[in-house]
Amino acid sequence: MPEDTNTTTGRYLVLLEDNAVAAGAREMNRVAGISAASTVESVTPEDLAAADGIIFQELGVAVVNAAPEQVTRLARAADEPGPIAVVEPERVVRALTAPAPQETCSTLVDESVFTWGLQAIGATLSSASGAGVRLAVLDTGFTVDHPDFTGRTVLTNSFIAGEAVDDAHGHGTHCIGTAAGPRKPARGPGFGVAHEAEIYAGKVLSNAGFGSDGGILNGIAWAVANGCAVVSMSLGAAVRPGTPYSQIFEQAAQRALGKNTLIVAAAGNESRRPGAVAPVGHPANCPSILSVGAVDDQRAIAFFSCGTVDTVGQVDVVAPGVNVYSSWNGKSEDTRHKRIQGTSMATPHVAGVAALMAQRYNARGWELWARLMQSARRLGLPSTDLGAGLVQAP
Repeated sequence: MPEDTNTTTGRYLVLLEDNAVAAGAREMNRVAGISAASTVESVTPEDLAAADGIIFQELGVAVVNAAPEQVTRLARAADEPGPIAVVEPERVVRALTAPAPQETCSTLVDESVFTWGLQAIGATLSSASGAGVRLAVLDTGFTVDHPDFTGRTVLTNSFIAGEAVDDAHGHGTHCIGTAAGPRKPARGPGFGVAHEAEIYAGKVLSNAGFGSDGGILNGIAWAVANGCAVVSMSLGAAVRPGTPYSQIFEQAAQRALGKNTLIVAAAGNESRRPGAVAPVGHPANCPSILSVGAVDDQRAIAFFSCGTVDTVGQVDVVAPGVNVYSSWNGKSEDTRHKRIQGTSMATPHVAGVAALMAQRYNARGWELWARLMQSARRLGLPSTDLGAGLVQAP
C-alpha cells in the first residue's frame, strides 16, 4: 500500500462492517496485534495520537497507528470475509482558501442591510431561523469571545493536539458566521443564514489551517453523537482526475445520514476557469457527502470552483462564495469582520439553509438532502458546474 508522505500522516483508517465494532476490534488484535479502544462520542487528540487505535463507534471506523507489516496484515484481512472491510492511509487535509478577491466588496448588490449571499439564497424572505436545530462546523475553531455571538448557544471541542478551540486562523469563525451568525450585528450587514441555530464548533484544523482525516472523523462522530442535523466542512484535499473517493468517508457519511446527520463539504478551489476545471476534492467527492460549488453575485460560477470532470465526484449544489462578508477573529472593532472567497464560503451557506429546512419541515438525513436538491434554483449553467442549482431557503 504505497504512501505519499506529503499528503498522508503515517496512520491508517480501518472501516469495519456494519454493526461489527466489537468483532472488528478483536480481529484487528488477532491479525495485527493492534489494541483499539471503542468510543461512543469522541476522544482527545492526545489519546488518539498515543493509542494503538481508536474506533469511532458511531461511524464504525478506526484510526490506527500501525507498522508496515501490521498494515499488510490488516489489508489481507480486508480482502477476506470478516469484520474488517477497508484499509486506507490517513490523509492530510486543509482549510480551503481561494485567491484573494480582485474587488474589495460586492458592487452590484445593495448590502446595507443583508449580505448579497443571504439575498441570493432567499434567506431574508424566510421566516425560518434554525431555532432548535443543532449545526456543527468543523474547521479551525471559533473566536469564543466574538461579540456577534453573545448570548448564543455555542458548544466547542478541539480535536487538535495542544490547541484550544479558539480560532487563531480566522477561517472557522468566518464559516460559523455565515452558517449561523447574526442577522442584526452591531456593525455592518446581517450575514448569518440560520441565525438562531445551536452552534457546535469543532476544531479539526490547526491554527495553521491543517488537519487529518482522523481529526475530521473524530469531529463527525462528536457531531453525530450530539444529534447535529447538519455538519459543515469547508476543508479537504485536492485530487487528480479519476482518483477513487474514500470508501471509508463514504461509509461514514452513509452511517451519519442513517443517524439523521447530513454532511456538507466544499468542492474545492483548484480550478482556474475558463482554461482549467479541477475535479471535486476529498472528501466532498464521496457520493453521500453533499458537495458545494461557488457562484458570484452575478450567479456565475466562480473561477476557482471545482467541477464535475470525471465519474468519481460531482458538484451537487452551489451557493454564494465570492466576496463573502462574515465574522473574523480580529480583536478590534475594525478587524472582527472580513470578506474572503472560496467554496469554503459557499458551504456554510448551504449548511445554514439545511438548518432552516430542518426546522421548517422537521426533515433530517436523506430527506434534508432531497429538499435541498429539489428546491435549488436552476441558473441556466451546465450541471457539471452547478449540480442541482443555487440553494434556496424555505
